[in-house]
Amino acid sequence: MKEKKMDFKEIPGVGPKIAEKLEEAGFTDPMSIAVASASELANILEIGEATAAKIINRVREKLDIGFQPADKVWKQRQKMEKLTTGSKALDELLGGGIETQAITECYGQFGSGKSQLGFQLSVNVQLPKEQGGLDGKCLFIDTEATFRAGRILQMAQALKLDPEKTLKNIFVARAYNSDHEIFLVEKSGETIEKENIKLLVIDSLTSHFRADYVGRGELAPRQQKLNKLLHNLQRLADTYNIAVFVTNQVLSNPAILFGDPTRPIGGHVLAHQATYRIYLRKSKDDKRIAKMMDSPDLPSGETIFKVAAEGIRDV
Repeated sequence: MKEKKMDFKEIPGVGPKIAEKLEEAGFTDPMSIAVASASELANILEIGEATAAKIINRVREKLDIGFQPADKVWKQRQKMEKLTTGSKALDELLGGGIETQAITECYGQFGSGKSQLGFQLSVNVQLPKEQGGLDGKCLFIDTEATFRAGRILQMAQALKLDPEKTLKNIFVARAYNSDHEIFLVEKSGETIEKENIKLLVIDSLTSHFRADYVGRGELAPRQQKLNKLLHNLQRLADTYNIAVFVTNQVLSNPAILFGDPTRPIGGHVLAHQATYRIYLRKSKDDKRIAKMMDSPDLPSGETIFKVAAEGIRDV
């Protein structure tokens, strides 16, 4: 979990200029440096890899980040919280709601309710804990220009929240390409710390990666960058005990003649890194079907919820 702030200038080899660069790059806590790679830190600080490696090792020496008894791991797990989706049936499928310290991926075709669920969570996170919220604020990274403040207002009014205050508690950034998306995630630690952020939403995670890297020859660099982004997201979830919710696009596999040919973008990199994977699909009228596709501790299953004018609700 989040460590106490360290004065980086006290670390041998780190002067005022390097300490300033660290803070500007979003390295506001020692853990973020301890788990960084030497090449990553060297590029950011414009220093040699050997010097960067020394800085990382010195920070690691000050932190206890080696093996630890499982009871300590269990204690950290006890700090995990759940965020309601607005539907009891969907919460039950998720084991009580969207988890902190985890990445929840939601994929499906257009109109399946992915963005609507992201909007609802960004409102619900502001609710008191006794009402299923986390009593915090939200970061929302919009990659497809789909964020709608009007929809947030509708959902806030339905929950009897102050609409204007609800909007002020959601910090939105438009990502214009995959590099910009990665940059926004890397810089988000400062805002998370400053503004009591409890939820980070990306809608959608893979849109820019799909557009920026076209063809088989670009597959390897695309997956490497996506892998880096996902590890940064998990690091944020663990360090600050926040929930990370990402939506994902899909494609149809023409080789599948029977059954559902829909497959999420991102391949094995995303499949392995997402803690929970939910597949959404349309049903009749405003009903949607959610299926648990992958989870480390929950059974697979399906449930039905609806996307109503007031937001995500039970049928």
